[in-house]
Amino acid sequence: MKNIIIPVDFSIHSENALKAAVEIAKKHQSTVTIVHMIEFQEVHLSQEEKSEESRYFMELTQKRLDKFLNKEYLKGVAIQTVVKNYKAFSELNQVAKEHHADLIVMGSHGSSGIQEVVIGSTTEKVVRTSNIPVLVIKGDKKFAPRQGVLACDFKLESKDVFIKAMNLFKVLQIHISLVYVNLPSSSFLSTNQIHHQIEEFSNILKDAYQFSPEEVTIFSDFSVESGVFHFAEKKQADIIGIPTHGRKGLAHFFSGSIVESMVNHSSLPVITFRI
Repeated sequence: MKNIIIPVDFSIHSENALKAAVEIAKKHQSTVTIVHMIEFQEVHLSQEEKSEESRYFMELTQKRLDKFLNKEYLKGVAIQTVVKNYKAFSELNQVAKEHHADLIVMGSHGSSGIQEVVIGSTTEKVVRTSNIPVLVIKGDKKFAPRQGVLACDFKLESKDVFIKAMNLFKVLQIHISLVYVNLPSSSFLSTNQIHHQIEEFSNILKDAYQFSPEEVTIFSDFSVESGVFHFAEKKQADIIGIPTHGRKGLAHFFSGSIVESMVNHSSLPVITFRI
């Protein structure tokens, strides 16, 4: 865990994310990269005027960011800041790539709804587009998860993201309970079919990541969201992990809209992994 990205908008929600990122960074000697993005309005100015305006707002924002980061709990942590004028959301991905980041940490309202934490955009968009895992923090509770839940469909296209997720949870020292949510819909599978699918998945992964099919709980519910939440409650989990296909839902419960809904309504921290 070399570098952790935290987009901030100076709100209490982004400070909650910062505190969680610092907890992780202290355990793994990670660098914390704090990003604030400014969207300049398109106005009819000359290039010289635009350059001057841009420089003024960059300097103003940097001063505000320095004040925001004047906190006791940041002492001893390697901190770097990035202030950027952005035009497209892929630029946060670019920042993560440039800084070789392993994780993005963001804050949200919790069950009452998603909080915007990057000006002009939302947590959902980061979850949907990020090429690296995104950890969404709820509230100001100290981030120290020990028990987690990872939902998976155990299909071939989920192989790489499953390995990525399990390896990250291992680094974070979080014990994971695996779950397959079976739905009463067109995607319904019999118990034998699910067991066969999980066994095939396990066999395919055996050289890269070994796990026993018996470790997977088959949990029936009316929606993936409720199934994962109910299973997490049963396991007394303190974090939820789930892959996402973004907007293009290739699997029956990893479509972007469902994952975004889970991020929105979960009372627990949620970490997403893009397939």
